[in-house]
Amino acid sequence: MSRRHLEEKVMLGLMLISTVLVLGSLLAILAVIFQKGVHALNIEMLTQAPKGGYYLGKEGGILNAILGSLVLAVGATLLAVALSLPAAMYLRLHTKGRHPFATFVRFSLDVLWGIPSIVYGAFGFAVMVLLHAQASLLAGICTVTLLIIPIMTRGMDEVLKMIPGELEETALALGSTRWEIAGKVLLRQALPGLVTAVLIAFGRGIGDAASVLFTAGFTDYLPYSFFKPVATLPLAIFFQLGTPFPEVQQRGYASALVATVIVLAISILSRIFSRKYARHRLE
Repeated sequence: MSRRHLEEKVMLGLMLISTVLVLGSLLAILAVIFQKGVHALNIEMLTQAPKGGYYLGKEGGILNAILGSLVLAVGATLLAVALSLPAAMYLRLHTKGRHPFATFVRFSLDVLWGIPSIVYGAFGFAVMVLLHAQASLLAGICTVTLLIIPIMTRGMDEVLKMIPGELEETALALGSTRWEIAGKVLLRQALPGLVTAVLIAFGRGIGDAASVLFTAGFTDYLPYSFFKPVATLPLAIFFQLGTPFPEVQQRGYASALVATVIVLAISILSRIFSRKYARHRLE
């Protein structure tokens, strides 16, 4: 066997092992969560807010955390889209090649992407103290927005960079403005990838606990005001698994199962949406 063939087989083996490890880890996590949580999952848990002593094993549910997580993550994602999409479009339209400013912006976003979420939480808490503000849904939305902007912007940037430059040149030759190119050419071509970038950021936002621990707070009430604390699923899971009561711990695994199903459902819907538009994006 030649050296080339040996290297090929070794690399193929490493790729297979990596694939099996990734899929095996995913299946193991899902199996543990399902096994430990499915027995505690019921209609009451999904349709009721916690009652007195819920985290001590009494009646109630996690409806407040489900709605709180969705409201917070959707609000942060919409705000992040409003800031990330223009930034990504600017990098695509106005910085060609290895532009120093574009390189600096991308490097800064990569650094921000790697910062632990607890640092964003500490920053948000420091700003709240400076403004004499209390933990609230609005503070949580702003903090999570800062957390997911680097992820979303870099994802959109990479998607837009994959669009052939000839399309932009053709549009310019036909007399299109840069706004028309951004809205009718780049956005249409990149829509499936942009949806994926938004999904990744949304998943990070809905599943993060550290950034909202000090900023969004926690409450047993359903979300009803931007200026009041809000419950989130990650913190509800953390509080339930941290109790010494086995029944409450099982509820924690059930809450983790609910969070996983929510993210999975959004992933499936986004895939369907992306494929629908990917078939017609060149028309």
